[in-house]
Amino acid sequence: MRSRPFGRSGRSVGEVGFGAWAIGAAWGQVDDGQSTAALHAALDAGLDFIDTADVYGDGHSERLIARVLKERGGERPFVATKAGRRLPAQTVDGYSAENLESWIDRSLRNLEADALELVQLHCPPTDAYYHPEIFERMDRLVERGKIVRYGVSVERVEEGLKAIEFPGVASVQIIYNMFRLRPAELFFRQAQRRGVAVIVRVPLASGLLSGKFTADTRFEADDHRQFNRHGEAFDVGETFAGVPYVVGLAAVEKLRPLVPEGVTLAQLALRWILMDEAVSVVIPGARNPAQALANIGAAGLPALSPQTMDAVARIYEQDIKPYVHQRW
Repeated sequence: MRSRPFGRSGRSVGEVGFGAWAIGAAWGQVDDGQSTAALHAALDAGLDFIDTADVYGDGHSERLIARVLKERGGERPFVATKAGRRLPAQTVDGYSAENLESWIDRSLRNLEADALELVQLHCPPTDAYYHPEIFERMDRLVERGKIVRYGVSVERVEEGLKAIEFPGVASVQIIYNMFRLRPAELFFRQAQRRGVAVIVRVPLASGLLSGKFTADTRFEADDHRQFNRHGEAFDVGETFAGVPYVVGLAAVEKLRPLVPEGVTLAQLALRWILMDEAVSVVIPGARNPAQALANIGAAGLPALSPQTMDAVARIYEQDIKPYVHQRW
């Protein structure tokens, strides 16, 4: 798997990482045996970037990752986590020095680490990006050695553009996929110019871009694709990338003819993301070894043709753009 520079950090990471939300919670039933097997398979195949958060299963995802890494020994992969969603309500005041340190100390224990490689503020309120004291608090935690570097996970392009104005922000995690094209218009170029790493999440639009769903597909009650369809629990853009389910299904049918023989739609969707050099790493989820290895396999696909790229853009313009473009 090809490596890419992780912004100006001096580190490089494999271009396909492991998104560890689904092995924590909110994607239906979690099977720890399958989750650990997926992590082992991915790491055996050369994957070296794992993204998690302190709220994924209330720390379960972090602890599971720590267990796998302890079993394996040797050099640790790049493990990124997030902090901030433990707040009962998202407020600027909640990002106090005391809260930030408490969350980071908890993740240090969960991940059994001496320092956290990357801590991302986990989709804080937009107003937080206009309070430099929050970022100064993160700078102090770097100076004290609790974290190596920090970044942000954002909902909106505008938040990402504001975040990269702070010199300490090493990375921005953002939703980007065939159904969410706006980040590539301006944000990606600005991130490249400033040497900020870009982590792409929700690359398959919560599974819509796997091509495996139909109008009859049913999701478990504890799966966000069931309980957050309209943003009941958190930003609706995190579920199916904010695209109405039936609209997404119809657009997927238009994408199917673009899939080469021997390739899945999910792999095509991941390779499409990697066509932009601003992307440092894409973090699809995997709940079993087959999914993990299929995700990694996307990195080995040849570059997509201009005709394929144009076709994806047309489908977005015609079917998806009115629902998502200016919202995020």
